[in-house]
Amino acid sequence: MWSSSFVASPQFSSPPKLSLLSSSSSSSSHQKIQTLLCFTQNPSSTSSINLSKRHLNLSILTLLFNGGFLLDKAKSMAELENLQRYTDSKDGFTLLVPSSWIKVEKAGANVLFEEPEKRSNNIGVVVSPVRIKSLEDFGTPQFVADKLINAEKRKESTNEAEVVSVGERSGQGQVYEFEYKIDSTRGGIKRVFSAAFVSSKKLYLLNVVHSDNPENPLDSSTRMLLEQVLHSFDALPLT
Repeated sequence: MWSSSFVASPQFSSPPKLSLLSSSSSSSSHQKIQTLLCFTQNPSSTSSINLSKRHLNLSILTLLFNGGFLLDKAKSMAELENLQRYTDSKDGFTLLVPSSWIKVEKAGANVLFEEPEKRSNNIGVVVSPVRIKSLEDFGTPQFVADKLINAEKRKESTNEAEVVSVGERSGQGQVYEFEYKIDSTRGGIKRVFSAAFVSSKKLYLLNVVHSDNPENPLDSSTRMLLEQVLHSFDALPLT
């Protein structure tokens, strides 16, 4: 397998309307006076108070939203800091990998990293000689994606395969990126992030595979981590 402030206090242009109150006041009457003053000092005071409450509610909602956003962002940044640079000088490519993932040997892969807790989550790179000088000579990103997904569908273990997104970016050359989902008899539903480029008449393919089953779906922070791996894949500068 292979993308505010509060509303300004009203200006008291007219004196408080105290004519409604008795001149002989007890302690309870003083409390009533204070209450009535809030609503009789200015005809717009009631609407001002309501508007102030609305601003306060909006401020609280904004604070709660931003607080959750900042926590998610802090978590994502912490995970991204756990990425480390891997460079293969012999085959001429580089990428970021999670520092906790283990490098293993596997036939057919130039390099393979596996998550220790779930080894089916992996990152692999395959390098093969080709005759074309660039990936554009082979076809458009969509053309390559169609070829890719059709190859997956032909596998006996594949129940269903679906392309999620197709894109391209500039690196040392042009890099195609793909995201797709596979429902397989081997490991259930998987999310795959793939990248491909051609350099020095070699085809470089990256596959980032992670489980995405309904009972344990791929979370947003892990997805961001894997996308960073995807976007970091590139050829080494020619010397």
